[in-house]
Amino acid sequence: MFVVDTNVLVYAADESAPEHARCRALVETWRPRNGAWYLTWGICYEFLRVVTHPRVMRHPWTIAEGVRFLSALLDSPGLSVVVPTDRHARVLADVIAEVPGLSGNIVHDTQTAVLMREHGIRRICTRDTDFHRFPFLEPIDPLSAEP
Repeated sequence: MFVVDTNVLVYAADESAPEHARCRALVETWRPRNGAWYLTWGICYEFLRVVTHPRVMRHPWTIAEGVRFLSALLDSPGLSVVVPTDRHARVLADVIAEVPGLSGNIVHDTQTAVLMREHGIRRICTRDTDFHRFPFLEPIDPLSAEP
């Protein structure tokens, strides 16, 4: 049971990225399996922001291409999207109290971390080292290990 972060999806989609082959292979391994893996809507939207951005991608995708990629993933039998529950505000308050200095760019990662804690998910497949700031998470770099 794990969340897949935006950067892994972007690398899986971007054939020019050095991380492409490994991340694409992992995503293709996860797609048909029944075991639980997760995204958040925030991760989905961030993926669309990155792959359609001409300053980020050498060959940016259209929004339709990005949505097609995500739709194929969302059809996977074991994939679910975690969403806030009625406990979300309380879990957010707990995380803010436990993790000092949350501001700026890490706020997006905080949303992911809060959703993960809320749903009892510890592992996140990511290359983003900011997730190490959350002591209740277990970040796994897809280039060195598989979740």
